Amino acid sequence: MLKRKIMQTLREWKSNVGTKKKALVIKGLRQIGKTFIVRQFAKENYENEIYINFKMDENLKEAFEGSLAVDVILLNLTAMMPGIKPVPGKTLIIFDEIQECANARASIKFFVEDGRYDIIATGSLLGIKGYNRKKGKGVPTGSERIVYMNPLDFEEFLWAKGVSQNAIDSMRDSLTARTPIPKAIHESMLRYFKEYICVGGLPEVVNIFLSTNDMNRVYEEQRDILEEYRDDFGKHLDANENEEVDRYLLARIEEVFNSIPSQLAKENKKFQYSKMNAKRRSEDYREAIQWLVDAGIVSQCFNLSNLELPLEGNKIDDIFKLYMRDSGLFVAMLEKGAAGDILSGKLGIYKGAIFENIVADAFSKMGRKLYYYRKDSGMEIDFVTRRNGETCLIEVKATTGYAKSAKEILGHYDIYKVRQCVKLGEYNIGENGNILTLPYYLAFLLEE
Repeated sequence: MLKRKIMQTLREWKSNVGTKKKALVIKGLRQIGKTFIVRQFAKENYENEIYINFKMDENLKEAFEGSLAVDVILLNLTAMMPGIKPVPGKTLIIFDEIQECANARASIKFFVEDGRYDIIATGSLLGIKGYNRKKGKGVPTGSERIVYMNPLDFEEFLWAKGVSQNAIDSMRDSLTARTPIPKAIHESMLRYFKEYICVGGLPEVVNIFLSTNDMNRVYEEQRDILEEYRDDFGKHLDANENEEVDRYLLARIEEVFNSIPSQLAKENKKFQYSKMNAKRRSEDYREAIQWLVDAGIVSQCFNLSNLELPLEGNKIDDIFKLYMRDSGLFVAMLEKGAAGDILSGKLGIYKGAIFENIVADAFSKMGRKLYYYRKDSGMEIDFVTRRNGETCLIEVKATTGYAKSAKEILGHYDIYKVRQCVKLGEYNIGENGNILTLPYYLAFLLEE
């Protein structure tokens, strides 16, 4: 079983007895292990589990038609699911794929007010807002705690590989002390990180890699998942009244999704609508881009008009980059053999895109919003974030680099009000003036 950080979040939610407990709603991509982790949590922490999968057994939706009173729903469920035992105070009710049953989502409010049963709901397209007009009884306000589950981050990948916690903690200690990581650990981590870039963090893909060590098998699984995502794009076709409009949106979503590798291959990785169809306007694609963001498949990284905090107030809404939320899927979108090139160091024109995407992926898993800074003069910073209460520049160098733009900004504090920069690349921990150099595998620790 893969060790996941979200398990601690579940334990903290269950132990929250001092205040009124809300239902836990876990959002996230398909294939990231939501169902497995929730059912494992139920097994370890409850005497009874009532598991309802609305996609697998659509008949169970009927239990939520009509009255949403808790006792009525439980009466319906016990009639439809012989053997379940709804024991107050000892039962976890799991609503899996809850996006398929709007009334079940609405019933959460009444279960929380009732208080006899703990509720966890999961969904893979719960981020889609405004695309599904099917009749329902609304989303419960004030009754849910929303948690986002992501694919494995690099630390979880290291746990899966059996790397000792002592080795991981030693890297934290080195970062705190600003001292180089021991050579043996450093070289191992560089190798593991390249594996992680290629494999990504989807549990099924990670398990295939660990059990077979076969990148061809990994690639095949990733391509299957990509095709399943494309199938998901069409889920809204029967959700709206006007099917012609839905088909138009579906085509735009597919165009945007398929263009991501070519968008990131450019020296200027700004998203360009003309890369898809020069005759179309930006307005034709905005809804499609938002769909992919809401679904959790891609992240948007916005250009900034200036570097002052708060960064969100300075973002330029119509100038942005798009990154995949799982680096392994991004590598699989390139072509078969791309993983081998990464592992052997033959990165080609995509080297910048690959390493920027993995850092964007790491920041997204931390819950960080993504920003960058580019001026028409050619000055460009790969990422900009808040660190230690101040603006921090993040430069990503696939090999070595001089961070010319960062030095220009740091050298003019009177203009930019920035005095810290982190440069990520294939080197060990070190400092050069205001620039902290880190191996890129430590990106997951920048939150700390």
